[in-house]
Amino acid sequence: MKQITLIGGDRRLRVAEKELRDKGYSVNSIGLYENDNADLSKSDVIVLPVPSTKDGVTVFAPLTNRKIYLEDIEKRITPNQTVLTCSYSFKHKVSTDYLNLDSYSLLNAVPTAEGAIKIAIENTDFSLWKSKVLVAGAGRVGKMLAGRLKGMEADVTVSARKTSDFSLLEAHGFKYIRTSDINTPNLDYDIIFNTLDLNIISNENLKSCKAKLLIDLSTKGGFDLQAAEECGIKAINAPGLPGKIAPETAGKILAQTILELI
Repeated sequence: MKQITLIGGDRRLRVAEKELRDKGYSVNSIGLYENDNADLSKSDVIVLPVPSTKDGVTVFAPLTNRKIYLEDIEKRITPNQTVLTCSYSFKHKVSTDYLNLDSYSLLNAVPTAEGAIKIAIENTDFSLWKSKVLVAGAGRVGKMLAGRLKGMEADVTVSARKTSDFSLLEAHGFKYIRTSDINTPNLDYDIIFNTLDLNIISNENLKSCKAKLLIDLSTKGGFDLQAAEECGIKAINAPGLPGKIAPETAGKILAQTILELI
């Protein structure tokens, strides 16, 4: 049975640890608990957390606040070890970025979508039913979110950039616009969800935007939150929702992905 080492991480990785142990795997860790210090040389599989890093220098380890340097980890990795990362690649060692795998990202989009809807409900004084909603981006999260909003009978429009996405959205009964057309004056939606790592609404067009609520699910930001607030629009930055809203589900999804990969 393979030896798995988990490095850093939040509650998701603790849940994943339990799931892996329940499957009979030997699991140890570095930076997931206080004073844990596994021997990487004895590991068959090394798993970095979601996300693997926030500063590009150290491993994301919010539960212990340990300084675990990516450079040090890379030096200790051997060619016969399987290394799994999230939104990060080592410069000189082979690793698999599980964020790019549909088997992980599609399932992880579920708690993201549900979390975004939870935020919308808690921060509006009107129902999602019949609300005019724009979902910016037709990727995994965008499609999952749009489907759930449609199930709640919201009036959903999805933005996309590819012709194939337009066809798919039309086949599923969604209204759609080009992503480039979002950045226009008098944007007329009640709620806008952004899933894209690009600026979708300029500060100038925020002044005439009719939305009551903007929810940014991206990591790099789709609009200036402060500028939106100054225009009287409630704006919320909400990246990494699975770990905040449903860490148990997110941890089980991660464990399932690890098992599939090894």
